[in-house]
Amino acid sequence: MTEASIPASAAIAATSRYDVRGLIRRTHGLLVPGILVIIWEAVVRAGWVSAHLLPPPSELVTTLADLAGNGTLIGHIGVSSLRVLIGFCIGAGLAVAVGAAVGLSRRTEALLDPTFQALRAIPSLAWVPLLLLWLGIDEAPKITLIAIGAFFPVYLNFVAGIQNVDRKLVEVGGIYGLTGYRLIARIFLPAALPNLFTGLRTGLSLSWMFLVAAELIAATRGLGYLLTDGRETGRADLVIVAIIVLALLGKTSDSLLRWLEDRLLGWRDVHDSGPS
Repeated sequence: MTEASIPASAAIAATSRYDVRGLIRRTHGLLVPGILVIIWEAVVRAGWVSAHLLPPPSELVTTLADLAGNGTLIGHIGVSSLRVLIGFCIGAGLAVAVGAAVGLSRRTEALLDPTFQALRAIPSLAWVPLLLLWLGIDEAPKITLIAIGAFFPVYLNFVAGIQNVDRKLVEVGGIYGLTGYRLIARIFLPAALPNLFTGLRTGLSLSWMFLVAAELIAATRGLGYLLTDGRETGRADLVIVAIIVLALLGKTSDSLLRWLEDRLLGWRDVHDSGPS
C-alpha cells in the first residue's frame, strides 16, 4: 500500500461517515411527526375521539390515494402552485425594486416607507372584498392578494439588509474606486443578500397563506376550494388532506429557496451548530 493511498482511504471513510451523519440529522425532523401520527391513530382507534371529526391517518391515506388516482388532487395542486408562483414572483420582484430605492435613498424612504408601513398592517382578509369589487372573481384578485402577501416581508428585510451594511465595507469600496451602480453591485447587494433570502422565505410562506384566504372565498379550483368543499360536505378527511398537502408544498418550496440560498451564499463564514 502506498503512502498516498492511506490519506485517500481515510478521506473516503471520513466523507462516508459525514454523509451518514448528515442523513441521520436530516431524518431527525421526521421523529416528532411520526410519533404524533402513531398517537393520533391509536387515540381514534380507541374511540377517545370521533373518527368523523378526526379521521385516523390510515383513512387519510385512503382519501389521498383516491384523490390522486382520479387526478383531482393533482389538478388542485397545479392550480394553487401556479397562482403562488406568479403572485410570489410579482410581489417579490416589486419588493426588491422598491426596497432597493428606499434602502439606498433617505429621501425615497421618507416619501414611501410610512405608506408601506401602514399598508402592511392591513389583515389579508380585508383586501379580499375590495379586490373582488375591482378585479372580479377570476385569477387577477387571487394573484394580486398573493403578491401583496409576498411584497411586505421581502421589502422590509431587503431595506433592513441594505441599511445595515457595514460602513467600513462602503469606505473600502470607495477606496477601490467603486461608485454608483458598481458600489451597489459589489458591496450593497452581496451584503444584503442574507436579509433578502430571509424575506423571500418569509414572503413565500405568506404567499401560501394568502392563497388559501383567496381560494376560500372565491374559487372553483385549488386547495383552498378543496378545504371549502370538505367543510360544506362534512368531510373532515378532505379538509385535513388539503391542510397536509399545503404544509408539504410550503415545506418543499421553502427547502428549494433554502437550497438556493446555500448555493449563492456559500461564501459566508457563519456559525454552524454542528451535527450534535
